[in-house]
Amino acid sequence: MKDLEGGHQWTVLVTGAALDQAAAELLAAKGAKVVNIDGYAGKDALVAAARDHQVDALLVRQGKIDADVIAASDRLRVIAKHGSGVDNIDLAAASAKGIPVLRALSANAQSVAELAISLTVTLLKDIPGLHHAVTAGGWPKAGYVGRDLAGAVFGVVGFGDIGRRAARLAQALGMQTMAFDPVMDEGLCEGTVVTRDLDRLLRESDVVSLHCPLTSKTRGLIGARELGLIGTRGFIVNTARGGIIDEDALDGALRSGAIAGAALDSFAQEPPPKDLPLLQAPHLIATPHIAGASRSALRNMAMQSATGILNYLQDQVLDQATLANAELSA
Repeated sequence: MKDLEGGHQWTVLVTGAALDQAAAELLAAKGAKVVNIDGYAGKDALVAAARDHQVDALLVRQGKIDADVIAASDRLRVIAKHGSGVDNIDLAAASAKGIPVLRALSANAQSVAELAISLTVTLLKDIPGLHHAVTAGGWPKAGYVGRDLAGAVFGVVGFGDIGRRAARLAQALGMQTMAFDPVMDEGLCEGTVVTRDLDRLLRESDVVSLHCPLTSKTRGLIGARELGLIGTRGFIVNTARGGIIDEDALDGALRSGAIAGAALDSFAQEPPPKDLPLLQAPHLIATPHIAGASRSALRNMAMQSATGILNYLQDQVLDQATLANAELSA
């Protein structure tokens, strides 16, 4: 293996904040130089960083990794996502160059599930509105009638690892659980009613929680019609990807009262424009895509990503289960 300047064998470009210390130390111990760039710096900056450092690997935390970024370094051999969603990586461009794209599967599943439930409780218990009322000098106790979690239906769209964990947490709070998953058999699974009928789930759920990947089939999955099925007493929680919901439709539904409220941890554009009308809609809770940012999740994602990169750079070894561009599988 060819040594680079400073005795490093490889250069790894991390698009985003610094890695968990254990993962950074692992990369350094194996001869990898780590270079960081703000993932939201824009395409030109990402291309320049990959080209100027002639990186051997990309470790993607944030930012859009398109064909130009992938082509910028002649040495690029592997891409690892610091998480499980790869919608911000051009898989076709990577595959065309024979570059595997690896995911950190289940590394942040518990953290995401916990935020989904936290947002669900916050919505159902009217916490933001009550907080603002009290801090503004009000005391809306006399006329307030709250909702019960016990007996409410928690509907999961996408019954993979995160969706199942969220359902189990909801069950622990006494909620009934239902899941939509088009590839699963209908019936009862882990105490959750599984259906292939999305409309049924939307109609019957008090809270709809999204846990599916963003693909060509799920982009815009929840639009005005679907929000109408959730109804005036229902809520929607999105800790998956912003593009799954039609944001204009959601803005309209919140302003008209077509649904009771929404909690979003991701947006179609990130960061969202400051003048995005949806951000000013009533009964909206917004968080900055931090569902997977707990200490344990960050450590797990970083270690999985670093290990996957090193295994491939050193020995051409791939964990096929983590491979996002399956067409490269052996």
